[in-house]
Amino acid sequence: MTHDFGRSVSRGASFDKLKSRTKLYVRRAVMSTTVEKLQKKSLSDPDEKRSFQKGHVELATVGEVTFGRATLQPGWKWSTCVKPLVHTESCEAPHLQYHVAGRLHVVMDDGSEEEFGPGDVSMIPPGHEAWVVGEEPVVVVDISGMRDYAKQ
Repeated sequence: MTHDFGRSVSRGASFDKLKSRTKLYVRRAVMSTTVEKLQKKSLSDPDEKRSFQKGHVELATVGEVTFGRATLQPGWKWSTCVKPLVHTESCEAPHLQYHVAGRLHVVMDDGSEEEFGPGDVSMIPPGHEAWVVGEEPVVVVDISGMRDYAKQ
């Protein structure tokens, strides 16, 4: 598999749809923020903070883009910590993330899986399970899937 996801092994129509939506979302976000005024926000002083079992997300919206910083403690697993809040079989949020700390294991509904660590960037389509690996908290910054994440 090459690193150019446009030429990698096919991951099905849903992945292509996510790619297209993400490109459009980022293009819109860049365009909308370039015509508006200069803005600055900090995830250390977020617009909103949502807590759930063994984790929390801090959200800051700039223009039309919501940045989310998720901190997930050892023992966090989507199916036990977030699923009870959202009542779906798997996580339906798409994620475009930068992994700051810790290790996160992701298994897609189709059985494909990957583990991410510090310095990695990831595009995770809807339809997945995830959990913290090891004893270090996971910290990720997400620009596409946190606006409604763990919203009750």
